[in-house]
Amino acid sequence: MRRSDVALAVLGNLVQAVEMLQKNSDFACLMPEVRVNVAHAMPGAKSAKDVAAIEGRITVVRGYPFAASLPIWGSSDHMARLIIEVRKYSPGINAGINFKCDEQIIKVVKRYAREKKLAFGKIDRTVEPEEVMIKDGSSMPWKIKYLVERYGAVPDLFYEGEGWGKEPLFVAVGGSATEVVAMAIEIAGRFRKAA
Repeated sequence: MRRSDVALAVLGNLVQAVEMLQKNSDFACLMPEVRVNVAHAMPGAKSAKDVAAIEGRITVVRGYPFAASLPIWGSSDHMARLIIEVRKYSPGINAGINFKCDEQIIKVVKRYAREKKLAFGKIDRTVEPEEVMIKDGSSMPWKIKYLVERYGAVPDLFYEGEGWGKEPLFVAVGGSATEVVAMAIEIAGRFRKAA
């Protein structure tokens, strides 16, 4: 398959994933303060330019998730760095989505992961080395390495505990944007019922 065809397939998958989110009012309850992004990388992605995401992120409008734009290459540095770093350990991971994290959501996600036989993990930001915290862009390699050392691989679902000036967040990773969005939507439905 030509690179241009792969790029179109990636963008198409992201558009489909965003449509899934925008039709699901339950997901609004998982919206963090920093908002949500969903990203999908090209095979062999080396930089943010090889990863498509939603410029301006996804927010809530009238009770439903709402994307600020169509997917654009290079529009999410954070999610791009996460996916590229994860793929150093798990080459089959192409996509990720972030969502809100609190004690109730942690319980729901743990139960969901157990039932679906998905790996679950936590990044303890309190043990992050100071030299990593102060150097811009060096947290991501440390966080992913931490997960691999602690769990033996990158978990399908993991969260970052609180760090200085950082909102706790969940991340779901998987083979495609539609896969990770389907996980997040199912978790949102379970959380809404439990609340």
